[in-house]
Amino acid sequence: MRATLRACCDGVPRCASGLRRGAERGLTLIELLVVVGIVSMLMALLLPALGKARRQARSIVGMQRLREITASVNVFASDNDERYPPSVATIGMEDSWNWQAPNMLTGYLERAPGVRRSVSAHLRSYINDADVMFCPNAPLKYRYLQESWDAGDDWDHPETPAVPDALFGTYCLYWNYVGYLGQDGKLFRGPGGPARGYREGTVVVSDYLGYDHWRSPLTYGSCEPFTGAQVVDGTPISSAFWSKPGNGTAEELAGLEIRLYAGHVDGRVESYRPADTQAMYVIKQPETNEPYEPGMGPGVFYIPRVGLR
Repeated sequence: MRATLRACCDGVPRCASGLRRGAERGLTLIELLVVVGIVSMLMALLLPALGKARRQARSIVGMQRLREITASVNVFASDNDERYPPSVATIGMEDSWNWQAPNMLTGYLERAPGVRRSVSAHLRSYINDADVMFCPNAPLKYRYLQESWDAGDDWDHPETPAVPDALFGTYCLYWNYVGYLGQDGKLFRGPGGPARGYREGTVVVSDYLGYDHWRSPLTYGSCEPFTGAQVVDGTPISSAFWSKPGNGTAEELAGLEIRLYAGHVDGRVESYRPADTQAMYVIKQPETNEPYEPGMGPGVFYIPRVGLR
């Protein structure tokens, strides 16, 4: 009996000990590699979906911001005899001035005494958060965006205090703006207010899409990312944007894989493709509507055709 009990007692601890040793031995190298492989495969499947979800979320935020800008200028108009603010996209004095890029948020100097040089001087009471004026898909937010918005006409970059500085943003602001379309002298005239004339365009604000800007010659630029694009760093007076070399042909433009958005006078925000745009050139001589020469100045800006008249 004692021998039998000893055999049973001896057997149980040995089995339990064996189980404990099996539970404590951990994973073998092969098992670990299998686990790592499974995790890597799951990550490879999930990352594109997460990246797409983030891009869609940023696009939704961008559409909301364009809608808020459009609503704000419409409210401004309702408070000011149905007229939108003057465009600040100019440079020079009253007797010698020319148009500048439509994404200008603050001009270099007042064009004339009492004339506003900043967008925020007109819209700050309607838009408090400067992020509204920034495309969320742009590569990097301008460092002093809120400070410059709060300063309005008094904006001066702290690193260049000698002269008042301009500021260029990521959205094109087309209210009361005039540009050259290059078709028998035809002009784009931005909307002046909700009660617009039949010759005025309907697009109030849009994403930036351009070509041959002086900061990146012979390349496409946009605040929205697109295939093959690299980052053009910002400067003390301008935001960073996405850029890709190209030849500027209509066929190549149509092939850019990018979705853009624009707000219109009736409050709607619509998406469009590069193939749905019209090239607009910045006017250097307002008296004759002569634009900048290719390779000089702000370059070409692409406006959605649905916003033209």
